[in-house]
Amino acid sequence: MGARAAQLTMIGLIVPQDLRLRLVAAFLGVAALSQLHDLHVAAIALAAVVLMTLAAGIERRLLRRLIHVEGFVLLLLATLPFAVEGHTLFTLGPLAASAEGFARAGLVACKVSAAAFILMLFLGAVEASRLGAALQSLRVPETIVRLLVMTVRYLTLIRAEAHRLRESMRARAFHPRSNRHTWRSYGYLIGMLLVRALERAQRVEEAMRCRGYSGRFPYAAIPAPAVRDWLSFAVLTGLFAAALLWDRL
Repeated sequence: MGARAAQLTMIGLIVPQDLRLRLVAAFLGVAALSQLHDLHVAAIALAAVVLMTLAAGIERRLLRRLIHVEGFVLLLLATLPFAVEGHTLFTLGPLAASAEGFARAGLVACKVSAAAFILMLFLGAVEASRLGAALQSLRVPETIVRLLVMTVRYLTLIRAEAHRLRESMRARAFHPRSNRHTWRSYGYLIGMLLVRALERAQRVEEAMRCRGYSGRFPYAAIPAPAVRDWLSFAVLTGLFAAALLWDRL
């Protein structure tokens, strides 16, 4: 517990505790990363964000969410070198891999990975209710707040429903193969999942109306950010600005 508390204290010196400032800082960080053009600066930014994430002691279940992002990055590294013209390093049949293509792929990979780590570090463990309250406090349109909160809240339920449907298919001796029966069965699975999700959404809407829902979630007021939160936000903004200035040198 002592080591865990020390990790949280160390990372808390940079990341604001106020969720509104944390959201704005995450947005600024991703925006700054998207404007980087130098591979070395992007790689250093990625290394810094990874070190911060490791120091924060992020749970493994949260880190597993990055698998999908890194899968896209690997696909990018495998294809982009053949799509950019430049000095040829090697050829695969009619395809030529260029040094400029590898540099471009590395730059995009560093930027995408760093952005994913920033979002995971800043918002990975935030509850849906707190996220909705912070977005509402930032004057985000209510429709967007409602969509985000309901999506985060009910993705787990839809995933559990899909798991139950797959288990029922296995109980009926279903074994996936590359044939028409398999694809038809998966089509039925997707259709039933959509039908059950729609039925659940209707039940949830009726339950919310019975509880007096009028189109707006009643969040509790959020206290003003502390001085320490503003200092952390200023430090982060300065770091993002310094990275952009270094990239332009």
